[in-house]
Amino acid sequence: MARNPARNSPLVDRPKQRPTDFYRTGHLFAVSSPSTVIRNIAIIAHVDHGKTTLVDAMLRQSGTFRTNEAVVDRVMDSNDLEKERGITILAKNTAIHYKDSKINIVDTPGHADFGGEVERALKMVDGVVLLVDASEGPLPQTRYVLSKALEAKLTPILVINKIDRPDARVAEVLNEVYDLFIDLDADEDILDFPVIYTNGKAGTATMDMATPGTDLQPLFELIVKTIPAAPGTADGDLQVLVTNLDYSDYLGRLAIGRVFNGTLRNGQEVNLSRANGKLETVKITKLFTYDGLKRVDTDETTVGDIIAIAGIENITIGESFCALENPKPLPIIAIDEPTIAIVFSVNNGPFAGREGKLVTSRNIKERLERELLTNVSIRVEDTGTPDNFKVLGRGELQLSVLIEMMRREGFELMVSRPQIITKRIDDKLMEPSEVLTIDIPESFVGTVIERLGPRKGEMTKMSNHGSGRVRMEFKVPSRGLIGLRNEMLTETRGTIVMNSIAGEYIPYTGEIPQRPTGALISDRQGTTTLYALDGIQERGVLFLGDGVETYEGMIIGENSRDNDLDVNCVREKKLTNMRASGSDDAVRLVPFKVLTLEQCIEFIADDELVEVTPKSLRMRKKVLQVNRRPKKNQPVD
Repeated sequence: MARNPARNSPLVDRPKQRPTDFYRTGHLFAVSSPSTVIRNIAIIAHVDHGKTTLVDAMLRQSGTFRTNEAVVDRVMDSNDLEKERGITILAKNTAIHYKDSKINIVDTPGHADFGGEVERALKMVDGVVLLVDASEGPLPQTRYVLSKALEAKLTPILVINKIDRPDARVAEVLNEVYDLFIDLDADEDILDFPVIYTNGKAGTATMDMATPGTDLQPLFELIVKTIPAAPGTADGDLQVLVTNLDYSDYLGRLAIGRVFNGTLRNGQEVNLSRANGKLETVKITKLFTYDGLKRVDTDETTVGDIIAIAGIENITIGESFCALENPKPLPIIAIDEPTIAIVFSVNNGPFAGREGKLVTSRNIKERLERELLTNVSIRVEDTGTPDNFKVLGRGELQLSVLIEMMRREGFELMVSRPQIITKRIDDKLMEPSEVLTIDIPESFVGTVIERLGPRKGEMTKMSNHGSGRVRMEFKVPSRGLIGLRNEMLTETRGTIVMNSIAGEYIPYTGEIPQRPTGALISDRQGTTTLYALDGIQERGVLFLGDGVETYEGMIIGENSRDNDLDVNCVREKKLTNMRASGSDDAVRLVPFKVLTLEQCIEFIADDELVEVTPKSLRMRKKVLQVNRRPKKNQPVD
C-alpha cells in the first residue's frame, strides 16, 4: 500500500520505551513514569513570528535529539512545500519531558487560510503560547488565532520573541497585545496572563528584559506552572476525540486524538461515534503515544495524553471513541465556513496527457475525496458535469497549496479563477469580507489608498510607529483581494507587507473591476521564435521566451491595453539572398515574466483557465479557437 503523500509526517514508529530510560541526562529532565503530569499546549502566532523555530529549540534543549544527531532547521515543517515556502501548512504535535511533566506541543499554521488546522489543533490543548514578534507586534493572524483560543477558554502565555532584533520595541508591543486582548473582550482573569521574552533562534528565555536568558528553562517552568493539568479521570467514562489522521506503511490509517476521560487499552472493544451520529463497536489493535518526534508503543493511555490509534478503517476527523456501557460521544469539531471556490476540471487542452500520469476525472475525484479525510476546512461540490469539481476553501493560498501538492503527485488538471461564496441573510445578498493589514513606506500611502478605492476598500485604522513605515487596516470584500497582491507589489516596488484574515459577511458591494489589461494570445500551434517575440514584446509583457511550445488560445503575455490580442508568436524570418549591414544583428528580448501558480490564478479572468501539469503552468482561454471565442467583456457561458 502506497503512503498517502498528502500528509508527509516526520513521525516514525519505534519500540516501546522502558520506564527507566532517561530522556536527558541531568537533573532537569526526569524519567517517564505512570505518574507523569500531562500539559497540552499549542504554539499560535502570526506567520513568520518564529513558532516552528522556537519548537526546534525546545526539542533540542529537552534532549529529544542525540548530541551528535544532525537535525535540520524547522524540523516540524516536514512537508516539502513547508520547507520550500518557509511556512507551516499542517498542524503537527510533538512531546517533550520536563522534570515530572510531559508537555505535548502542537505547532500550528500562522496563515488564516489554514485556520481549519488551527481550530482542530486547539481542541487538543488546555493552553496556548501566543508568540508575538518584538518588532512587528500583533498582526492579523495574531488576532485570528487568539480569538479562537479565547473562544475555547484556553489559558494563554504571552511570548515576545525575536528580542534580539535591532528594531525591537518590546514595551510598545506588550501594550499592543493588551489592547488586542481587550478588543477581543477577554475576561478580566485572562488579562492577568504571564509574559516571557525569548530569542527562539538562540534558544534563550527570560522573565526580565534586564537579565539576559541563557536557555529555555524559564519557559519550561512557566508552562508547567501556568498551563492547567489535563482534566478528567482514569476510571471515568471513556472519551477520545479524533482531531487528526496519519498513515503508516505497516498499520494503515492512524487516528490521532486526545484522551479527555477514561482509559483506553490495547485489545479493548469500545464504541466509535461516527460523523453521522451512529455508534459502531470497534476493537483497538495498536496504541501509540508521542515522545519527541517519534511514536512509541503503549499498552494503555493516560488522561489528557495525545495518542495514535491503529486498526480502525474509514475513521475521520471529528469522530470520537466512547465506552460500550455508557457512551458519551464528544461534539463534532465546528469549523468556519469556506469563503472562496475554484473549479477543478480535467485537462482538455492540445497538450493533455503529455506530462502527467493522473489525468482522468476519476483520478481527480479520488484525490479530492482523500483530501476531505484529512483537511477539515475543504469542501467539494458537484457541478453537474463529470469532468468538473467545485472545491471550496478558506482562501487562495490554501487551495493553491492543494493544487501544487496534486501537481507534484503527477496530476494534470485545469483550474478556474477564484469566486467568492455569497449567501442570503434576511433576504439580502451578502458576501464575505476580509480585514486587510498593509505595512508600507510613507511615500506609498496615497498609492495604496488609490488602488483600494475601486476594490471597495474602506480604511478603518492607520498608525505610524516612527520608523518611516505606516501600518494601515482596511475592510475589503474578499473579491477585492483577488489579484491585489501582484498589483501592490508592482506599485510599491516590492516594499509592501500584506496580510489578511476573514471578516464578517457584508451586504454585496456591487461590481469590482477585474484585471484592467487584456491578454496576448497565441493564434496557432507551434514553437515560439525570437523573431516573432521581438515584434510582440512592444505590445505588453511576455510570460515565456524562445523555443516554447504553444497552442491556439494559450496566453503568452499581458497586453498593455484593455483588450485581448491574438498574435502569431511562432512566425519565422524568411531567408533571402539579400543582406545589409546590421540587418542580421542578434534579436534582444526584454526578460520575460515567470508567474508562480498563485500569480497565474490571480491573473486569469473569468473566461480563462490555468493548465497545471507536473512540469508546466500554462494559462489559456476557456474557448481556444479564436473564431468561436466571445470578445472580452462579453458574457461567457
